[in-house]
Amino acid sequence: MVLANYIGALGNPQNSKPEKIAMTAPVITQTPKNSSEKIAMTAPVVTKGGGVEEKKTVTMQFVLPEKYKKAEEAPKPLDERVVIREEGERKYGVVRFSGTPGEAAVAEKAERLKKGLERDGYQVIGEFLLARYNPPWTVPMLKTNEVMIPIE
Repeated sequence: MVLANYIGALGNPQNSKPEKIAMTAPVITQTPKNSSEKIAMTAPVVTKGGGVEEKKTVTMQFVLPEKYKKAEEAPKPLDERVVIREEGERKYGVVRFSGTPGEAAVAEKAERLKKGLERDGYQVIGEFLLARYNPPWTVPMLKTNEVMIPIE
């Protein structure tokens, strides 16, 4: 909800202008190994995973619309949990799938992708990201998702 508030998806934008920012796809999430780590345009979101009662910190990234050519052109967030940072170009190995991305299914797809990339000679240089391309109310079988693993 923190990022949705920043762009004004739920009412008045929580940024310095205040300016509504167009929602873009994908929305990227990651469960970092070090949950205090900050990643571009992220906000910690507490979720419960896979039936386990312990809470996890998940980071969420939005891709800013093209009109913001540099990070400093974007409206400044009012919430200190929102960080705006330019990421630059990256190379990823990607597998696309449909449906609701459950924790176990995503982990299995990430592991299979990682093994395939390594088998094909790519060096995996980070943890996987989950990219979601549809709003939450989309019928599950019509949802498009990707598991993305950074490579060299």
